[in-house]
Amino acid sequence: MALISHGMICGMSRKGDCWDNAPMESWFHTLKTELVNHRDYINRLQAKADIFEYIEAFYNRGRRHSALGYMTPAQYEKSNMAA
Repeated sequence: MALISHGMICGMSRKGDCWDNAPMESWFHTLKTELVNHRDYINRLQAKADIFEYIEAFYNRGRRHSALGYMTPAQYEKSNMAA
């Protein structure tokens, strides 16, 4: 009921098919191994601020991604807009 009340649809594949979860599991693995596992957060607010900074300042602008030809997401978007 909580999903429906927020206008969401539950997306689940058949048992044993993890294809819909694989990208998010990969993302959370990266987040944990590159940031969260190396920090001791005092509270949720501190964790949220640190994770936001990681995503906006490093992951999207500084971290190179092999799937994007070793460009940052920002560089990739800029190169696609020019093309």
